[in-house]
Amino acid sequence: MYAFIWRKLPFGLVGKLTGSVLLVAATVALLWYVAFPWAEPLLPFDDVQVESGVPAESGDNAPVTGDTPAGEEHELPYDTDQNNPVPSSPSR
Repeated sequence: MYAFIWRKLPFGLVGKLTGSVLLVAATVALLWYVAFPWAEPLLPFDDVQVESGVPAESGDNAPVTGDTPAGEEHELPYDTDQNNPVPSSPSR
């Protein structure tokens, strides 16, 4: 197929290279501005569900939004101080 397209492009080597670049650019633009925006709602990339890891209180069926009130901190399931060495000063 590519050999067929290459043979059908006019104006010698320079014209064929220019035509090839234009065909590739047109294909990329068509995909970028038409095909991908059409397919985006059908793809699961924005379907993110993150759970807090803490069981909800009884009767509390409200989803966890990730927003914390001022001054309230979440408990992390790992230690943030372990394996975190103090940076050394640069030697001269």
